[in-house]
Amino acid sequence: MSVGALLLGAAALWASSRLVWFAESADGGVRGTVLRTQTGAERSGALIPLAVLALAGVAGMVATGGWPRRLLGGVLVAAGVAACWVALSGLRFGGHPEGAPVAEMYAAHGLAVAGGALIVVGGLLGLRKAGRMPRLGAKYSAPGAKRAERDPGTELWDALSDGEDPTTRS
Repeated sequence: MSVGALLLGAAALWASSRLVWFAESADGGVRGTVLRTQTGAERSGALIPLAVLALAGVAGMVATGGWPRRLLGGVLVAAGVAACWVALSGLRFGGHPEGAPVAEMYAAHGLAVAGGALIVVGGLLGLRKAGRMPRLGAKYSAPGAKRAERDPGTELWDALSDGEDPTTRS
């Protein structure tokens, strides 16, 4: 669940960085007044690095456990809040020049807020379920108490594996 939220959040931030975030009328010299637009990546340099951080967080959530996963969860929560801040700080209502892609600009900011919120959710899930979520290679490490217990049903097979004849045992 945490990994899915982080993947969707990273995808939303990346998609938002490709859309138009800002438009203004500029003097085009001989051409007169022209509409100048900027994408999210041009307007805010933080969107793509935050998306990459969320992708790295996916690998970190899968590979770690315990307190490192909690630390990563806290970093991801902060990154999600930063993404929301970037999206909301550049948003303005009204005063757009004629011909500006206003719907696309609102959609881009909304997508960035949604991506930031998903990253926050992924980080919070990592914080909350750090001890219960499976981690990479966990199926190969058995706790000492489980290793010490012997299952009576497998004693014969274990004896064969050790090179002993289980039928001669008393």
